[in-house]
Amino acid sequence: MRFAVYQVSRKGGREKNEDRMGYCYTRDAGLFALADGMGGHPEGEVASQMALQTLAAIFQRDAKPRLPDPLRFLHEAIIAAHHQLLRYATEKGLVDTPRTTVVACVIQGNSAYWAHCGDSRLYLVRADKLVARTRDHSYSELQETLSQVVPMGDRVNRNVLFTCLGSPGKPVVDTAGPLRMQPHDRVLLCSDGLWSSVTDAEITEVMTAYPIAEAVPELVERALRVAGEKSDNVTVLSVEWDGQEDADSGGISTLSLGEEVFASTIQASLGGGDGAGSGSGADELDDAEIERSIREINEAIQRSSGKRR
Repeated sequence: MRFAVYQVSRKGGREKNEDRMGYCYTRDAGLFALADGMGGHPEGEVASQMALQTLAAIFQRDAKPRLPDPLRFLHEAIIAAHHQLLRYATEKGLVDTPRTTVVACVIQGNSAYWAHCGDSRLYLVRADKLVARTRDHSYSELQETLSQVVPMGDRVNRNVLFTCLGSPGKPVVDTAGPLRMQPHDRVLLCSDGLWSSVTDAEITEVMTAYPIAEAVPELVERALRVAGEKSDNVTVLSVEWDGQEDADSGGISTLSLGEEVFASTIQASLGGGDGAGSGSGADELDDAEIERSIREINEAIQRSSGKRR
């Protein structure tokens, strides 16, 4: 399979960036994920990083080089991330549990599968049309969906999420797919720092008008301008699907990968000496770090494929 990917994360007006994003892939499957650590709870950056690490670890374990059941993988990996957060809070003796939203997409064969918990979103744009968009686990979206059945009234804070990872109750995980991909389909994952300032129509328009390496930064900058000094963290990851096994036509091709090769831009640990158990060493993802990770992965793949010639 072949795809192009571009990602940007900006701190905005917040003291720190609690968003995390990344992707990993084998010869036959790719996982793309984004998490938004929730303010008002401790160590949001730890929560989002642990969620991505858990998804990546289970993907590496199960994708050999394909996932037997992508939807089951997504659901079980997200629930596993939730339990990791509960375990972390218990081990650290925290009064409250770190919490995060998460959205993840698997592309395998010619199909896309996705899942989410909270209000981090997935958009799928085909040509100039918005083909699919996740629905937030918020009272606002619930009101919109059920307004004709269960009027909620104005007393409810409709922007509050009713589920997330790390919450006391079992999280709600919505899954979708398979959706058959077409060449040049674009999948966009984002935190609420983007969609709260940029409309769905704008997202579709920009994703249609520009290459993803230009569209993603443009959307992020628009969101930051609209939100101004009070901007939330803004994080966007976008994938353009091609599917053709032509390594010379740009993007990332998995044609030359062996069955056991696994590549990832998701950090293996948070640093600080005790792996995922420490938030003190969590570094913010920036463009330079992302590009360095991608370059190192692609160089390793080229070395691996060169040895087999």
